[in-house]
Amino acid sequence: MNEVLDAMARRSACRAFLPTPVPTETLAAIAQAGLHAPSAVDRQPWRIICVTDASLLHDLETAGLGVLREVDPAGADRIASRGGRLLYGAPAVMILAEQQIEGPYGPDLDVGILAAHIALAAQSLGVNSCIAAMPGVGLNSPAGPGLRERLRIPDGFHFALSVLLGYADGEPKRPHEIDPAKVITIA
Repeated sequence: MNEVLDAMARRSACRAFLPTPVPTETLAAIAQAGLHAPSAVDRQPWRIICVTDASLLHDLETAGLGVLREVDPAGADRIASRGGRLLYGAPAVMILAEQQIEGPYGPDLDVGILAAHIALAAQSLGVNSCIAAMPGVGLNSPAGPGLRERLRIPDGFHFALSVLLGYADGEPKRPHEIDPAKVITIA
């Protein structure tokens, strides 16, 4: 199997990270791999914001948990039962901000492709990941404007997704079982 196919087969969502920092050079390589993601009409309607500031990550997580307790108590309880960590202790988070674009096709698909590139690049470099929308919840809290400013989200952009990055605390969970019956071939 080639490297790319191997990384795809081994990757799974990590929900428990060690506090061990990911080297700056590794994060830069992962972000650069993301920049290779294709986008509709080559607009590249994104910004990758790499956050390793523990204080900012803590504040983002705290704000998000506060909103969840209000709007989705059952979801907040589920997170609390798993250790109460919205970011699962990830020492690095790549916030993917998307440009607000008018037109027949929005940037959501493009940002999804970007997230996949980042997650697969991380896997190929021995870094575990979890693609997550939950970190954006804190941006809808009273602390949201201050968090947006600290994250340096440019005007005209908003949170789309994030990729949590780090090293698994324990054995990474096994990737899901694939089901070849889900492929329909028309020849």
